[in-house]
Amino acid sequence: MLDPVSSFAINFVAILGGILLFLFVSGLIAAVIIYQIDKHQTKQTIRRNYPLVGRFRYMFEHIGEFFRQYFFAQDREEMPFNRAQRSWCYRAAKDVDNTIAFGSTRDLRVPGTYFFLNCPFPTLKEDAVTTRTLRIGPYCREPYDAKSFFNISGMSYGALSKPAVLALANGAREAGCWMNTGEGGLSPFHLEGGCDIVCQVGTAKYGLRDEQGRLSDEKLREKAAHEQVKMFEIKLSQGAKPGKGGMLPAEKVSAEIAQIRGIPEGVASISPNRHPEIGNIDDLLDMVAHIREVTGKPVGFKLVLGSTDWLDEFCEHILKRGVEHAPDFITLDSSDGGTGAAPMPLMDSVGLPLRESLPALVNKLIMHGLRERIKVVASGKCINPTDVAAALCLGADFCVSARGFMFALGCIQALQCNKNTCPTGITTHDKELQRGLVPEDKATRVRSYHDHLVNEVAMIAHSCGVTEPRELRRKHAAIVIDSGRSVPLDILYPEV
Repeated sequence: MLDPVSSFAINFVAILGGILLFLFVSGLIAAVIIYQIDKHQTKQTIRRNYPLVGRFRYMFEHIGEFFRQYFFAQDREEMPFNRAQRSWCYRAAKDVDNTIAFGSTRDLRVPGTYFFLNCPFPTLKEDAVTTRTLRIGPYCREPYDAKSFFNISGMSYGALSKPAVLALANGAREAGCWMNTGEGGLSPFHLEGGCDIVCQVGTAKYGLRDEQGRLSDEKLREKAAHEQVKMFEIKLSQGAKPGKGGMLPAEKVSAEIAQIRGIPEGVASISPNRHPEIGNIDDLLDMVAHIREVTGKPVGFKLVLGSTDWLDEFCEHILKRGVEHAPDFITLDSSDGGTGAAPMPLMDSVGLPLRESLPALVNKLIMHGLRERIKVVASGKCINPTDVAAALCLGADFCVSARGFMFALGCIQALQCNKNTCPTGITTHDKELQRGLVPEDKATRVRSYHDHLVNEVAMIAHSCGVTEPRELRRKHAAIVIDSGRSVPLDILYPEV
């Protein structure tokens, strides 16, 4: 007679064997069924010619992007942001040691690489100046004295989750920078954070529209009544999709988002590719003047430059009306800007990058005597100190970033912003995925990221011999051109 232990072991092996046999038979039946389905379907050639086995091709294609990102790509290889760039953002946000050892891994021969031209007698710490506030909208009833040269670019509630908006808004308050609402409109979560807010007027007028979809003066006044709302930005175009409006998939248009935007629930939110009432320069200046008169606050516009031949006419129209009628700021987006969803041809092939469009715009403003009147805000891939310092050298008064602050929230560049499946909870409305993003913790990281970037841009400025970042000029930087040698920016893009 078997002892209890031996009896249990025999029974366990028998049960386990039965389970394995069941799984094997089930798997075999499933394989036969899938084989027959693949063999007779007509949509995919690989699966039809190689039933069952052909499915592995699609699986490997899907997981390949993750293997490349984590195992095979070098630190400086990936696009849109490589590992070295992302790592700097993560370390800055976590407030950990951001120094490196041995030598730079950056290839200094690549065209487009910036060098800053340090001087033999850098600015001493005691001679450095804390970044000054800069007034925007001197002719407004309520001008805005902006505290920081680095701020949060437009990201809509809807494209972003509620926890992400709360974290950014609270972090912006702690950092002393502004936050742009994006074209999705002003939400309660922007206000809850207590930060300075730039309210964007998108082509669909979300949050600012009447029942016919037209701009509502009543809603403009309602938004301007909030003390936190400091400026209004008319969005003409965006770097990742110049010539096309915003795109929010239907699954992201919840009842709350629909109510904030003034649109139907569960229907894809597709904005027009331009403001119907802005068809020329005078229309644009009329809308700027109208919103400024209704709200009493600074008004500017956002665009990505392609053609530049209209800028002379634009400046002449302003001068004919009087400098007080000029837009208070222009946000210049780069062709390599980001978005939640855009067609590849627009994202890849339309518009000018910031290093070309920014000096072109600034030169036109200088030529017409409008440089001091109109503040310039640079946008598009400004996530590291080098990018921001370069934009200041090229003539920007401010820089704004969206993806840099997303990295501060924990973005891992999963490239799923358009699918409601963001694994970090930033661009999804799936409550389970949002659990990982704790606004209180991430707000601290947002502030830390901002502060580290500002401090390191100041460090670059001091090495060039100026007392604060906004004193950087084109003579303080050079850029590598196709020949492999660097050319100072003031020679490549001379001021007029």
